[in-house]
Amino acid sequence: MPATRRPRKSLGQHFLRDRRIVHRIIDAADIQPDDIIVEIGPGRGALTKSIVEAANSVILIEFDEDLAADLTERYADNPSVRVAHADARTLSTSDVPEIGDRPYKVIGNLPYYAAAPIVRNLLEQAHQPELLIVMLQREVAREMIAQPGKMGLLSVATQLYAELRIVCQAPPRAFTPPPKVHSTVIKLNVRERPAVEFESVDSFFTLARAGFAAPRKTLAGSLAVGFSKKPADFAGLIEEAGLDPRQRPATLSMDDWGALYARWHSAAASA
Repeated sequence: MPATRRPRKSLGQHFLRDRRIVHRIIDAADIQPDDIIVEIGPGRGALTKSIVEAANSVILIEFDEDLAADLTERYADNPSVRVAHADARTLSTSDVPEIGDRPYKVIGNLPYYAAAPIVRNLLEQAHQPELLIVMLQREVAREMIAQPGKMGLLSVATQLYAELRIVCQAPPRAFTPPPKVHSTVIKLNVRERPAVEFESVDSFFTLARAGFAAPRKTLAGSLAVGFSKKPADFAGLIEEAGLDPRQRPATLSMDDWGALYARWHSAAASA
């Protein structure tokens, strides 16, 4: 990237420059030569060089047209690397022919404003990655990885598909320019099947969104707000799922959501 080109604030560009964090990310990805690696937001290529050295097939997804052009020029003589100018929030892996039906891994220093939608999009693909190693704003990472007692809709939406752990923390000085917030690298090992058995993912999220419609209320109260009914309409259903109508939505585990969904779906089907 030419030295005169400055990061674009409109795209939330903060380029990683701390080599120690680069090594932690690469180690966590456990890249094997035959792996297909999709890097989201390669930017100036802080991670890219190490990825290309380790894997024989690399797809770089860059939203910034100028950066995509720079990367295309840089790797023009490397047949193992392809650059795609695309938006990872809406990208379908079916449009990436190098992947096909083969396993693949995702690595990325994600822009803060788009991080959650990008992760959700990847996890909801028909052909999901086997794992993701992604840099996020610390608060978003905490919400994704939260345990019962502090869970929110993003926690449920992420843990439905993956098991998560923290790889490392990244302070503002690890980037150029330094952001005003701290960052966290997390590893998402994608489950072979979702944590909840559901009729359809849309029906599950209909319930989950209603469950967090008023998160400070009781579970019965929040569902009542979400479905425009009365709390009493849900008390029996919640108890039949083995839960307490008075508990807060944040206290439910993924198993609890599975039990609640099964009872709610059964009741809706027989209504």
